[in-house]
Parts: sequence; C-alpha cells; structure tokens
Amino acid sequence: MKILPVELLREADQFTIENEPIASIDLMERAAARLYDWLLPKITTEQQIHVFCGQGNNGGDGLALSRMLHLKGFQVNAYVVLVSTKGSPDFEVNLQRLRDCKIPRLTEIGPHTVFPNIGRNDLLIDCLFGSGLNKPVTGFIAGLIDHMNQSGAVVVAVDLPSGLFADLPSDLKKGHIIRADYTLSFQFPKLAFLLPENDPLVGQWEVLPIGLHAGYIAQARVKNLFVLGNEVRTLLKNRPKFSHKGNYGHALLIAGAAGKSGAAILAAKACLRSGAGLLHVHTPAQAAFPLQAAFPEAMVSVDPSDSIVSKLPKLEPFNAIGIGPGLGIAESTAAILKLLIQTADRPLVLDADALNILSENKTWLSFLPPGSILTPHPREFERLAGKWQNSYERLNLQREFSVRYGVFVVFKGAYSTISTPDGNCWFNSTGNPGMATAGAGDVLTGLITGLMAQSYAPLESALLAVYVHGLAGDLAAEALGMESLIASDIIDKIGAAFSAIRSQ
Repeated sequence: MKILPVELLREADQFTIENEPIASIDLMERAAARLYDWLLPKITTEQQIHVFCGQGNNGGDGLALSRMLHLKGFQVNAYVVLVSTKGSPDFEVNLQRLRDCKIPRLTEIGPHTVFPNIGRNDLLIDCLFGSGLNKPVTGFIAGLIDHMNQSGAVVVAVDLPSGLFADLPSDLKKGHIIRADYTLSFQFPKLAFLLPENDPLVGQWEVLPIGLHAGYIAQARVKNLFVLGNEVRTLLKNRPKFSHKGNYGHALLIAGAAGKSGAAILAAKACLRSGAGLLHVHTPAQAAFPLQAAFPEAMVSVDPSDSIVSKLPKLEPFNAIGIGPGLGIAESTAAILKLLIQTADRPLVLDADALNILSENKTWLSFLPPGSILTPHPREFERLAGKWQNSYERLNLQREFSVRYGVFVVFKGAYSTISTPDGNCWFNSTGNPGMATAGAGDVLTGLITGLMAQSYAPLESALLAVYVHGLAGDLAAEALGMESLIASDIIDKIGAAFSAIRSQ
C-alpha cells in the first residue's frame, strides 16, 4: 500500500472527482458514511457525542457525520470552530444541511467563547484540521485542543489528530496536538502514524477506504510504502511436486562464539524454517556441540578456534551468506568479516556483531557487495549512521545510507522499516511489543538468509522475512501473551505464518 504525502492526497481527491466522476460534496458524503459505519457499533443513544469541526473539508466531514448521527437518534453536539471568516465550499454546504435537519445543538466557538463541558464518558470527535494543517496551532484553538485533551473522554481523530503534521516533524513538547485514542484515515495511512514519537497522539489507527480512483493510485510515485499480506503473497514461490533439497539453496551462517551458541541456534532454525534446502553453520568448537545437539538438521563447519570465529570456510558451495548472530567482536573475527566483504561475490546478510564491527570500521561500508542486507536495531544503526533528533531525521539518514552504499537496511522495531538503494522505504505491518525479546533479531537474520538461499531477490527476501517474522510473532503472542513470548516461540509459528499468507 502506498503512503501518499499530503499534496498527493489532494491530487487523488481531485483526480477522483474529475475522473470517476463524482461531485466533491458527494465524495465528502462517502467519507462521512465510512466514519458513521465505523462508529455505529461502538456508540449508544445515551452517550453524548461532541464533534468539533474546523472550517475546511475536515470540518465538512464532521458536519456530515453529525447530521448522519443526529438523524439516527444519537445525542450530537456539533461545534463550528471559527478559524476564518468563511468555510470551504463543501463545508458551507454541509453546514446548511445540518441546519436544515434542525439539529438542536449546533454551536459556534470563537476567541471569546466559553468551551463546552465534556464528560469522561462522552465521545469526542476531532475534525478541526486533519492533514490540512500547515503551521503550529496557536491562539484560542490551542486552548481548545488543550481543553479537549483534558476532558478524559475517548477521542476519535478524523484523518489525523489536529495539530500533528502528516509528513513533517511536529513540536511534541510545546505544540498543541490532539491526543487521540483512535485515528481514522481515509484510503491510506499517514507517515506520521508509523513513527514512534507520534504513537501517544495517534492511538490505534485504521484506514477507511473511500473509493479514490484506482488509476491515480496506480501511477502515483511515492517513496514510502506500507507492506500488507496480499502484497507479500505475490512474492511467494510455488514448490513443484518433484523438487528436492538442492532446488532450495544452500545457506551459510557464520555465527556463535563461546557462551553465545544460542544466537547461532535460533538463526539456524529460522533459516531452515524459511524453506531453505541445506544449511551450514560455521561456528567455533565450543558452540558446535550445543548447535548439533539442539538442531541436528543443520550441518556444522567447525572453526579452528575453540571460542571465536577466526577463519572463513570455503564460500563456493553457498547460495547465501549471513553473518553476525552471537559472533563477538574479537580482532580475528573482525578480520574474517573484512575478508568476507572483500571476497564475497553475492549480497550478504549482516546483523548484530557484524554491524558492531562495521561501526568501528566504517571505511569497509563502501566495499559491501551491492544488495547486501543490514538488520540493525536503533542503537546499532546510530553507531553506523550517526544520531538523529526525531524519526523523520532517522528515516532520511536510513534512506541516504541505503542509497550511498547500495544496500538494504532493515531498521528493526514497530513498523520495521526497509530502505532500498533506490531511496524507497517500506514499513512492515506485522509484529507486536512481545517481540522485544532476546534472540528475535537472530530469528530474522536466519529467515532472510534462508530466503536469499532460495534465490529470492534481496528486496523480496527482506519484505517477506520481515512480514513473516512479525506475523509469526503475532500468532505466538495470540497463543501465549506478549509478556511470555520468547524467540523460540516465533520460530515455532513460522510455518503457520507462511500458511496464513498462502491462504490470503
């Protein structure tokens, strides 16, 4: 799913109006009907509903919604917030329609108006600005937003919490921004929804389709995309009846050190669960026995060193190579990473200590094989690319890093972000906070390596692995609860995740 910036959202509306064709007031009516359908199962006729409407099209949505609720017997208090002398044309039409249906509680709020009482059990609907805002909120409207936030009522924001910018950083400390419990966005998510500092403001968000023109959506050029299951389904390859393990690639994982065999075991299990045909794990002697005892399906290449990885195995037999889980950062281990980067003739998957070594030797980044995949968590990426002040800066850093070095970066976390050498960013839609647990990243490294061994392209491998990893975590959390989830539980649900994707 594409994430359209505000200017393209406006173009999509206008294109739909001209080419469906549909009158703009009727498109607004369609949007309000989707809001009404979403609200209807969640509200009662005993509940007071407060709808705050600015004088733009976001306010017009609120007026149309107020009319629909009023005509069905709900107790609606509609407020026109006087931000200018006149509203948008569609706002004015819906204001007259609301007056014509004789709603008893339609109030104007201006600079000197006493703000209405809002009970904790009431419902508050924010239709002040949506994504139409282009500057911070000031004046009496700032006070109104603070009043709304202090009410304790459940807040539903339409399009975007008022005061929050869709595509730019907002002043979260000094700004006056609605704190929504739910945010309902039309047709597409907003970039702001996917960044951690905005989560307390956005709450739980949902996308409501309103039938924007498919032709415009198909040709719209965007840099940010949201990964959904139906899109991932198209990446999955079929497995012919007469295939054998040699058809599904031979993966190499360079992982583990004394006391860190668990990381190698987790990555190895996930690698074969991805569908790879064969797997070798190159690891030191102290990690080899635990690995073979825990996971006999993996072949083991034992390093000459007893405790660390100090020598590269022959690389010719392998279709994909992953390095990093539990590896350690010893000097001789760093030397073999440098040699691997210099000699590998295919993209690599680099995680954990491989990234820590790279962050101490940044000149090596320029020699990474094109199309390699790096899987840092936030601190690892900071050590690689530098600090950032907000997630918009981080996103730009990540995008620039991928373009500069010709690599894919999987920035792990909620909505894990995959940046590409062509400057795009893909946000993942699966996963949950229970996956913030030791070893979850090792599982992801194994999945990506296994998929690359099966001849999935680097972008396909990253998108599919991140989605499957998150979905397996969701299935595990559903069964066990987020608090009890461990990395092995994610591995146990990888098969169910693939099955769920194929069934979509």
